[in-house]
Amino acid sequence: MARKLIKRWLPDHSKVKSNPALQFLGDLLHDPNLFHLNRRSVSVAVFVGVFVAFLPIVGQMPLAACLALLLRGNLPIAVLLCWISNPFTYAPLFFTTYELGRWILDMPRANLRPEWSFEWINQEFHHIWKPLLTGSALSGLVLGALGYLFMQAFWYWTVMRSWEKRRNDRRKREQERQQTI
Repeated sequence: MARKLIKRWLPDHSKVKSNPALQFLGDLLHDPNLFHLNRRSVSVAVFVGVFVAFLPIVGQMPLAACLALLLRGNLPIAVLLCWISNPFTYAPLFFTTYELGRWILDMPRANLRPEWSFEWINQEFHHIWKPLLTGSALSGLVLGALGYLFMQAFWYWTVMRSWEKRRNDRRKREQERQQTI
């Protein structure tokens, strides 16, 4: 059941394998385990995708792909979940992680006026990098672990529900067969 639900949203693995931009990965990309939908690979992919999404870095998708390759998680799910942080969510997400890191490190709030320029980043980033990275890493680890546990529980629940449905269907057919005799 969970497999069918997730499979609807994923790209076809043959299209991913034949993508010319990914040929540098060679035989690594042709490992079928990277595209299997099972409880372990999907749960690992959720952890990797959520963890990387909370990191304030450029190149989240390649990092998530490398971690999915390394940890044998589902590659498309890990890469897709990186889009939790996107241009619409950057500001609230990283402000929240900055505040969390600032609170954990017991640091005062930096008195900054943000500007969207490289000069500002070069001059002012040293004031915010410690709390931002601390809060981002901690948020990514905690929410990634919760995502992992949720996916494990969701997968178990859907399998058990499917088994229960099949058991009830068998009982119903058996009762109908008994009544016709």
